[in-house]
Amino acid sequence: MTFINKLAAAWAANDSLLCVGLDPDIAKFPAQLQGQPQSIYAFCKAIIDATAGMACAFKPQIAYFAALRAEDQLEAICDYLRKTYPAIPIVLDAKRGDIGATAEQYAREAFERYGADAVTVNPYMGYDSVAPYLEWKDRGVIVLCRTSNPGGSDLQFLTADGMPIYQHVAHLVADKWNTSGQCGLVVGATFPDELAQVRRIVGDMPLLVPGIGAQGGDIQATVNAGKTANGTGMMINSSRAILYAKPDEKAGEDFTQAARRVAMETRDAINRFRV
Repeated sequence: MTFINKLAAAWAANDSLLCVGLDPDIAKFPAQLQGQPQSIYAFCKAIIDATAGMACAFKPQIAYFAALRAEDQLEAICDYLRKTYPAIPIVLDAKRGDIGATAEQYAREAFERYGADAVTVNPYMGYDSVAPYLEWKDRGVIVLCRTSNPGGSDLQFLTADGMPIYQHVAHLVADKWNTSGQCGLVVGATFPDELAQVRRIVGDMPLLVPGIGAQGGDIQATVNAGKTANGTGMMINSSRAILYAKPDEKAGEDFTQAARRVAMETRDAINRFRV
């Protein structure tokens, strides 16, 4: 099954556009996991099990694992996802951006080592930095376009030939680069006007949309700007707000129950504006 087909099936099966980001920060782990040698794996596995019923995708951020020399735990998490929740896509958030043989190795890392269904890439070096990923015909290539951070405007909103750079990227991916039919774009929820512009340019291409939750993006504005005609088309990512949700002590929640509650609330809030 291709990434696009798998994502569409997950949208339908879980009635969800929610992507759960896996950004493990050991300083924020619950006390019972502090100091355990496999605490990152244990934490991510618990979050996955608690939220899988509400997710259309999981998005592990590779830097959170690599900085702690925990790539082996990332491999284990990806393996667990593939075996236990095979219908939910894995989007490896790596934002790779290099050319030639180096890009080929990054593609192998994402798709062979981690077995990801899709990977995020940086288009700054042009088509030949993206082409090696497109050789994997069934895997998703999600290109940075209009990112959620304020500094993204330093380059992405510069005008060239009468058009902001982020719109050039959207046109390039939609019109020329999407040779595999598996491409998507990253567009932040913090910029709903630009999100709407990208949707108009790319048609039904899937968009990975970070920026709700801890970054403050508005859910209603995001869904209205980015949804397709059938009410799908997006993986709306939330990481910290779900991972580190504060348990309701009166209800006797632990961290997994708090994560499940917030994931369900977020999915349901998104769904209110899909039709």
